[in-house]
Amino acid sequence: MNVTVALSERSYDVVLRDGARHDLAQLLATRAPRAQSAVIVTSHALVAQPWFTLETGLDQHVLEVPDGESAKNFGALEILCEQFAHLQLSRHDVIVGVGGGAITDLAGFAAAVYLRGIGVVQVPTSLVGQVDAAIGGKTGINLRAGKNLVGAFHQPLGVLCDFEVLDTLPERERLSGLGEVAKCWLLDGRPANEITTASRAELITMSVRLKADIVSSDELEGGRRALLNYGHTLAHALEALALARGVDEMRHGEAVAIGLAFAARLAEQLGRIGEDEVAHHDDVLKSLGLVGALGTDFATSEVLDVMSRDKKAHHDLTFVLASARGFDVVSGVDPSVVGEVLDNFRGES
Repeated sequence: MNVTVALSERSYDVVLRDGARHDLAQLLATRAPRAQSAVIVTSHALVAQPWFTLETGLDQHVLEVPDGESAKNFGALEILCEQFAHLQLSRHDVIVGVGGGAITDLAGFAAAVYLRGIGVVQVPTSLVGQVDAAIGGKTGINLRAGKNLVGAFHQPLGVLCDFEVLDTLPERERLSGLGEVAKCWLLDGRPANEITTASRAELITMSVRLKADIVSSDELEGGRRALLNYGHTLAHALEALALARGVDEMRHGEAVAIGLAFAARLAEQLGRIGEDEVAHHDDVLKSLGLVGALGTDFATSEVLDVMSRDKKAHHDLTFVLASARGFDVVSGVDPSVVGEVLDNFRGES
């Protein structure tokens, strides 16, 4: 099936099905009819997969970048753009990001800044990529100070979510993707008892529909789209702290699961929801096999410091929080209250 991200003349489809990767050549012929060259940005590990049989129908080049968050830095971006220049890509040509969320973020950002913008198609190969990262046009790289602090909005020409490529995912990658699924399930207001019977395809489709609807109404995150950052204020802080110690210490979805459980407890402390909604959050996470618990790895003071530098904040602590009427972006949250909830949350572990 197809889900449309409706953005006037820049609208595009997210294709969701087994074998979607085989639509690549037709998609490029339709959406980039003047392109002569296509550069596939991917990793060495993915090129070695048996399903990596991508055909663009154009003069085709494959450029390999590091796996995971190691790809999201200025060094990798510079190398990629230099390779584009060596291949003499024009503004009519196209980049194809094939990989998880880190690779699609890098490929999208490179496409956004090279020649001030050329076309990009995303072929996400991880669960987190298919339900979140490759959709909506957010692209970017990391700084030592935090995740995704340098980036641009650059909508793709199309997104091909091939369910078949997920069959080779390691268990940890699968669980990481489910962190974003849990976020979408909670934002969509669905009951916890239904999540255990939903198929993988149904979970992905639910998540994509929600994101497409929100992005279509608020492309540049001026309002409603900020709700998609639910759980991410703490998650990004934990990721940044973990990234400073090792690139593989914490995956995005693992951090989001912790962030969702924390956000529910903060909302309860602020009187926005009751303990029944906190339990609902915990039930959703548990049903997906996720661990929504904060360990003792990072001190409360350093977590608060990194959260205060989150790119969504305005020199204060800002969270997406639940309430009886839905979800809101809440700014100016008292750091002492946040610290208290963090300490109590850590004590539950």
